[in-house]
Parts: sequence; structure tokens; C-alpha cells
Amino acid sequence: MKPYFDDGQCVIYHGDCREILPELGRFDLLLTDPPYGINAARKRDSQRWGWRDYEVNGWDAERPADAVIAAIVAAADHAIIWGGNYFVRALPFVPAAKWLIWDKGQTDFSLADCEMAWCSWEGAIRRLFLARATALRDGREHPTEKPLTLMAWCIQQAPAAAFICDPFMGSGTTLRAAKDLGRKAIGIEIEERYCEIAAKRLNQQVLPLFAPEATA
Repeated sequence: MKPYFDDGQCVIYHGDCREILPELGRFDLLLTDPPYGINAARKRDSQRWGWRDYEVNGWDAERPADAVIAAIVAAADHAIIWGGNYFVRALPFVPAAKWLIWDKGQTDFSLADCEMAWCSWEGAIRRLFLARATALRDGREHPTEKPLTLMAWCIQQAPAAAFICDPFMGSGTTLRAAKDLGRKAIGIEIEERYCEIAAKRLNQQVLPLFAPEATA
């Protein structure tokens, strides 16, 4: 299986995670942001809020099947799934599961005020206040791109995780954060144009990355 990109620290595979992930072995941390299936691709007239609408092509018409979510969680010692509140039927029962909250600093907006990530281990709920407009002020290449600072914060929730996987890689933010934090990572993406964007991001110079310290 030939990688789309490999710089010795981060690897990208172009294809369907259902086919590729079983061939890759086990990871320390699976960190991903799957489609939520909430039809976020609909026309929202977002320009009036300072955002551009992306092409409406059905990319968020359906969420991954429960079996897919269960399989990706099982592929790693720890897992962080953004949009976990949409996938609760597929997630294993954890008596006091840790949740991560991204407070976007916005109210009465066309998108959610906060987003929730489920963690596969027990722990206290943690919140990161990170204004969406500020975090993405340099633009975004993917319609649901997460801020780099946010994904770095997620990785710091599992400080011992040296090998990370994102099976819904998008434009590569998880891999970029992992590289900046000195971790190894693999990403899988079904759309080739995002593989190319991610590869270009990974070729950029590694800079010191600010990320709030994690609290277990």
C-alpha cells in the first residue's frame, strides 16, 4: 500500500479508511472529526456573518455507520472523536467518559456555540475557550476544518501518545499539530484534493506551537 505522502514523521494515505485502517496496525491515539451527518453543506447565507459557503455537494448528508465508528475507536489505545454526541450509539460504554468542549465564543450563530469530543477513557470534562473567528483568521481549506490550537490541545490530553491516526483527515490539521508537537501521525482521506492540501501543510517549516496545557 503506497502512501500519498511520507516525510518520515507523518504519512498520508488517499482512500477509504474502511479499507486502509485495518492494514495499519495499532495506534496510541486516534483523533478525528468525522462527518456529523447534520447536512452542514446546506446553503446558510454565511457571507453575512463573514464566512463563505462551501460547495453544496452532500459531503455531510450522512454520518459514518455505527460499525465504522466502532472500528476506528478499536484501532487505538485511546480515542478522541469530535462530534461524539452524534455517535453515542456506536461508542463503547465508559462509566465516566472524559469529554472535551470547544467553546467557540459565539452565540446566535448559524453554527453551534460549542462542539463536543468524546474520549475513550475516564476523566474530568475539559473546556477550551477559543474564538472561532480568531482561530481561523488565516482562512480554512476544508468546510469543517478545526483550529490547529484545538487539535494540539486534544493531543495533549494523551501526553504519552507518540503515534496518532486521523482516519477522516480532511486538510491535515491533526497531522500538522502532531508534527509541531514532535509526534508521529498517519492520516487517511478519501478526497485527493485534501490530501494535496495536507501534504503542502506538512511541508511547511515546523514552528513552536502554542497549546494550552492539558489537565487530566
